[in-house]
Amino acid sequence: MGHREDLLEGAKRCLLEKGYARTTARDIVAASGTNLASIGYHYGSKEALLNLAFLKVTEEWGDTVVEKSDVDPASMTEPWERFEAVWGQVIGSYEATRSFWKLQLEAVSRLDEDPELRKAIADPQVEGRKGLAENFQGIDAGTDPDKAGKAGLVYQALLVGVMVQWLVDPETAPSAKDLAEGLRIVLESGDGGEAQSRAQSRA
Repeated sequence: MGHREDLLEGAKRCLLEKGYARTTARDIVAASGTNLASIGYHYGSKEALLNLAFLKVTEEWGDTVVEKSDVDPASMTEPWERFEAVWGQVIGSYEATRSFWKLQLEAVSRLDEDPELRKAIADPQVEGRKGLAENFQGIDAGTDPDKAGKAGLVYQALLVGVMVQWLVDPETAPSAKDLAEGLRIVLESGDGGEAQSRAQSRA
C-alpha cells in the first residue's frame, strides 16, 4: 500500500484502540509507518483523516456482520423468527465489536464541537439506514427506497439503544428473544387499546 492507504489503516486502528480524543498525529504515524508530513499531503489534516477513518470503520462493521451472518432475512416468512434471528446475530457480535461501539458513542458526543464530523456522517447515515433495512429485513432499497428508509430508521434506533445497554451492563442488556417478546407486547398492547376504544364507542 502507499502512504495514503497506510495512513487510513493506521488511523482506523488508532480510533478503535484509543478513540478520537486520545489519538494524536504521531500515533497515526507510528501505526502506519509513515511521517507527519504525509498526513497533510494526503488528507489535509489529522481531523479529516480521522473522520474518513471513522466512516470506513463503520462501513466495515456493517460488512462484517453481513459476511459472518448465517441468517438470510429474505428467506424467512415468519416475521418474529426473522427478527429474533437477525438480532441474535448482531448481539452475538457485541464482544468482538465493543471498541467499535465505544467509538460510535464518542463520535456522537463530538458532533457539536466538530461540524466537519457532523457533515461527514450525515449522508452516510441515511444510506446506512437503507442498508440496515436490507440486511435485517430483506427489503431491497433499490426497489423500494422509501420503505427501506423508514424501516431503517427503526432498526437504527434499536441498534444504538441496544448496544448502549450492552456497554452499560451486559448482565441486564436485552437478548434477541427479549427484543422480540418486547416488540410483540408493544404491538399487541396497541391492538388491545384500539379494540377497547372501538368497543367503548359502540356502547
